[in-house]
Amino acid sequence: MPHDPHHPPESVEDVLGELDDLASSRSRVCVAHVLRDFGERSFGPFIMLPALMELTPIGGVPFVPTFLAVIIALVAGQLLLGRDHVWMPRFIRSRSVTGKKWHRAVRKLRGIGHWLDSHSEGRLEQLTQGVWQRLVGLVIILLCCTVPPLELLPFASSLPMLAIAMLGLALIVRDGALVLGALMFAGLAAALGGYLYATSDLAESGLNFF
Repeated sequence: MPHDPHHPPESVEDVLGELDDLASSRSRVCVAHVLRDFGERSFGPFIMLPALMELTPIGGVPFVPTFLAVIIALVAGQLLLGRDHVWMPRFIRSRSVTGKKWHRAVRKLRGIGHWLDSHSEGRLEQLTQGVWQRLVGLVIILLCCTVPPLELLPFASSLPMLAIAMLGLALIVRDGALVLGALMFAGLAAALGGYLYATSDLAESGLNFF
């Protein structure tokens, strides 16, 4: 049954359940299908889902974390600018996977989704609106900028992606307390990521990104 865009998802498991249903009804699922199914106003899922995907083994595939970060930054930029709906370029909207692969990806995300849902309760909703929402967009863009250099270290890019997933969830469930927690974690993740990179062989070889 199609998702009603006037009633956006209220948890990660709502999002994953809808994605599973979408995969069951199609042999291939593309970004355009997901965008249409959730509604163009659903910024949260389009920030959270790519970040959660990076936390699975797919995050270890070269260039995948950077590609996912580009998609997230595109959405977060629109949030920062105060747009009221999500826009994606055609080459991203047309990206697709088979329904079978989509089902496998959803199964791998169930555990992470359950953990995230158990740590969100819809508190301080005012901190997910207005200027705070734009601040979230800015922080997400900054976190995305750390992904390409951290991708050169095994799974180090998962640090900023976890912070991004938490911020995306906060927008979905309208939990301002989670926004504050995720912003603090984002600072720690950026600091730890910078430390890992600065103390790695890559920094010593002269590949300076920061």
